[in-house]
Amino acid sequence: MSTRADGRRPDQAREVDIEIGVAPYAEGSCLISTGNTQVLCAASVAEGVPRWREESGAGWVTAEYGMLPRATHTRTSRERSGPRGRTQEIQRLIGRSIRSVTDMEVMGQHTVTVDCDVLQADGGTRTAAITGAFVAVRLAAHWMVENGLAEHDPLKEAVAGISVGIVEGLLCLDLDYREDSAAQVDMNVIGTQSGGLVEVQGTAEGDPFARADFDSLLDLAVAGLEALFAAQQRVLPGSK
Repeated sequence: MSTRADGRRPDQAREVDIEIGVAPYAEGSCLISTGNTQVLCAASVAEGVPRWREESGAGWVTAEYGMLPRATHTRTSRERSGPRGRTQEIQRLIGRSIRSVTDMEVMGQHTVTVDCDVLQADGGTRTAAITGAFVAVRLAAHWMVENGLAEHDPLKEAVAGISVGIVEGLLCLDLDYREDSAAQVDMNVIGTQSGGLVEVQGTAEGDPFARADFDSLLDLAVAGLEALFAAQQRVLPGSK
């Protein structure tokens, strides 16, 4: 097939929209939409750090992730007894991704917690959460500078995430739920604006896939990340 079910080219990502300031009580927030996937990201700044980090003199960044019960086609029960394995995996990934581009020495003894809540899920929720989390945390970092809690912005560069995969033998960028469910290979790529890689998660759902396909998927993802960095910059104050 030369086009996908939704009419996109194989190398075409879904339309991305980022709206900032949607949670006015948070120090930084945004609503990110990638196609029909929507994630609300809110960053909160608090004095103090985890006990094991107190003697370091540095700050900390952590994340929580969740889905509203009707973010999916059928209702999903709330995780009342604590986050399940998949949720824990994703929120740890979000935290690692933001920490990878943060100079926590600049933060002093402060913790930034970014909450990523999926309002609507149509594939790529974790990658959208990371892309939006960066925007929310950067806004919170600006708030810290303005209020004298940090000498300068502790974020060194942008980070974002996108999915790629092989669907019906075709290498595709930014899979929606239907494509993700049918993919022979599914991969999430988290990268920085300078070209660094934070995490690459790739899985063959059946037969193993070739190294050449891995390299091509990675190249496709890196190209897709550039559009996400541009979308982040468009909404962040002072960005060029």
